[in-house]
Amino acid sequence: MAKIVYGVSGEGSGHSSRAREILRYLLAQGHEVRVVSYDRGYRNLKDDFDVTEVAGLKIVSKNNKVSPLITLLENLRSVPDGIKSFRRVRKTLFKQFAPDCVITDFEPTTAYLANYYGLPLITIDNQHRMRYMTYEFEEQHRKDAIVTEAIIRAMVPRPTVSLITSFHEGELRNNTSYVFPPILRSEVLALKPEPGANILVYVTSGYESLLSTLAGFTREQFVVYGYNKGERHGNLLYKSFSSDGFLEDLRRAKAVVATAGFTLMTESLYLGVPMFALPMKGQFEQILNASMLDKLGYGATGDGTRDLAAFLYQLPDYRVALSSYPRLGNEQITTFLGKLLQDDCRYLREIYTQPDLAVQ
Repeated sequence: MAKIVYGVSGEGSGHSSRAREILRYLLAQGHEVRVVSYDRGYRNLKDDFDVTEVAGLKIVSKNNKVSPLITLLENLRSVPDGIKSFRRVRKTLFKQFAPDCVITDFEPTTAYLANYYGLPLITIDNQHRMRYMTYEFEEQHRKDAIVTEAIIRAMVPRPTVSLITSFHEGELRNNTSYVFPPILRSEVLALKPEPGANILVYVTSGYESLLSTLAGFTREQFVVYGYNKGERHGNLLYKSFSSDGFLEDLRRAKAVVATAGFTLMTESLYLGVPMFALPMKGQFEQILNASMLDKLGYGATGDGTRDLAAFLYQLPDYRVALSSYPRLGNEQITTFLGKLLQDDCRYLREIYTQPDLAVQ
C-alpha cells in the first residue's frame, strides 16, 4: 500500500466534498493518507481525516463579481503564514512521513513540494479542463482563457497524471490526462429526486441585485441559501445552511438558481434539476461552466429578469434534455486511481520516469 499526501483547495466546499469521496476510497484500500488543506476545506475534513492546516489563496467577491484589489490584499496578508505552513508541511509530511506520491485537488503547497522532492504528482480536479482539454468559448473571453491556463500552470506545475472531472466533452492535449464523470458525494448518489414547486437558490451573501429580481417573480417560491439566516420575506424563504436540509431542498427543487460553481451544477445535472447559472464576473471557470450548461441544453445562463423569465418558461425543455444525461457514480475514477497506486505506486513511478507511457 502507498503513503500519500493529499492536498485539497479550501476555496469553497466543492474541492473538499470531492476529496472526501476519494479519501474514503483510498483509506478503504489500505493506503496511508495525510491531508493538507485550508479555510473551508480544512474545516470540512479535519474531524474525519488526518489534516494539516496551511495558508491558502482566497477569492473575495461582492454582488457576484470578483474584487481583484481586495483579493490581492487579503492574499498578501497571508504571505507570512504561508511561508510558515510551507516549512511545517515540508518537515512533518515530506521529510518525516516520506510519501510515495502526492495527490492534489488544486492545492499548490503539496504540488510544489512534490516537484521539489521528485515525487509523482496526480491531479484530481475540474480545473485542469482548462489546461489539458479543448473547449469552445466566445472570442471576448480569449484573454481570460489564456490567463486562467497560466494560473493553473503556476498553481500546479508539472503533474505526472491529471484525472480531469467534466460534464462536457473535449479533446485532450496530451496522453497523461484522462477525463472522468464528475465526482459526486455519496449522499447525492443516494437521493431520489421528487420535483416540487420551489426553486432552490444558492448564492454568496451580498448578491442583493439577484434577490431584488427574484422578489419580482411573485408566482414563484424561492428557498435561499448563502445568507446564513432563517426568515421569510415575501416569496423568499431564507434558510441557514444544513447539509441534509440543502440536499432535501435540492432533491425536491423544480429548478436551481445559483452561481456557476462546478459542484452544485453537476449535482443538479445528476438529479435532473434544470439550472439557471450566474457566473461570477472575473471567474473564467464559472463562465465556462455556464456556457457549457447552456450549450448542452441542460439549463441557461444570463443576468436579469428577462433571462430568468425565459429560463422558467423553458423548464420542460431542459427536463427533456436532462433525461438523457449520463448518471454515473465514482467507480470509473476510483478504479483508474487504483491502477496508478497499486504495488506501492509502481505504475505511477513508471509514468513519472516515462511521460509517454499511457495507462491501459
